[in-house]
Amino acid sequence: MISTVVWGTGNVGRAAIRAVEAHPALGLAAVLVHDPDKVGRDAGELGGLGRGLDVAATDDIDAVLAARPGAVVYAATGDIRPDEALADIGRAIRSGAVVVTPALYPLYDQRNAPPEFREPMLAAIADGDGSLFVSGVDPGWGNDVLPLLISGLGTVVDAIRCQEIFDYSTYEQEESVRYLVGMGQPMDYEPLMLAPSIPTMVWGGQIRLMARALGVELDEIRETLQRRALDETVSTRTMGEFAAGTQGAVRFEVQGVVEGEPRIVIEHVTRIHPSCAPDWPQPPNGDGAHRVIIEGRPRIEVTVEATDEGENRSAGGNATAVGRLVGAIEWLVDAEPGLYDALDVPLTPAVGRLGRK
Repeated sequence: MISTVVWGTGNVGRAAIRAVEAHPALGLAAVLVHDPDKVGRDAGELGGLGRGLDVAATDDIDAVLAARPGAVVYAATGDIRPDEALADIGRAIRSGAVVVTPALYPLYDQRNAPPEFREPMLAAIADGDGSLFVSGVDPGWGNDVLPLLISGLGTVVDAIRCQEIFDYSTYEQEESVRYLVGMGQPMDYEPLMLAPSIPTMVWGGQIRLMARALGVELDEIRETLQRRALDETVSTRTMGEFAAGTQGAVRFEVQGVVEGEPRIVIEHVTRIHPSCAPDWPQPPNGDGAHRVIIEGRPRIEVTVEATDEGENRSAGGNATAVGRLVGAIEWLVDAEPGLYDALDVPLTPAVGRLGRK
């Protein structure tokens, strides 16, 4: 059994506890929390398992890492605290652990990550013989391994389009929805997530990964952006009201340009209510989906819908990201210490997990 720590018990951490507990090769060794109110609570309760696991949450990072776990699932956010997340991950790697995490978007494409992200991780690996693999859903498997797999079914491939189409009122981070993405803000408000170059910072690595796997050279990476206002005030079940005239939908593309044409495209269509921008692409049932479209011969379209925690689509997406990461731990433990990306780490079948509770 590979002793495994889950660091953080938010949207991703809850799913990580469940995934580690379900994996036959992993043993949950500890759960690290920041909130004092969670210290001492059982991991099974924090993970929503409905049963105890006899692992009490702790905030003693030093003690947990001193026990030299085999793996750490780093589930704390890196969006608004990148320096702290980088330092935390470095500590875990120096303890000798394999670390998997969806935090720190620049490291999704680790070969082209900025030196301020890549070099500290390489130094930690050299010091502690640990490893790091960073992935998620979007960015993550929804625009790296899945489209590449599907592209192999085509005879002629003209373009690859990866779409995330979501109702963001199902996303359980209201502050991010209202301020990072700008939902419910005046149309002259400039959300950080939509600022020029930020989409490329987040998703550009996925464009480069796909281009590398497909053996093509990128001319450049471009961005497009459209925003729509709400025609009328709407009320959402999870986040309350969003006023008429404020931002209600966003559509942007990050385009990998090959020989003058956008051939590799990651597109997001995000709404706070289905009434806004009804002419834009829609998910099959209104809540959310990830879709891959291979334009060519044949034309191939694959839509993935995941649900968890009471049919919640955002929770389903988080759970698939966790599944990719936790499922990679065995491979990473057997591999040489190093810094890995999605093209290095295979997506393995659920060996030993079929029918397992």
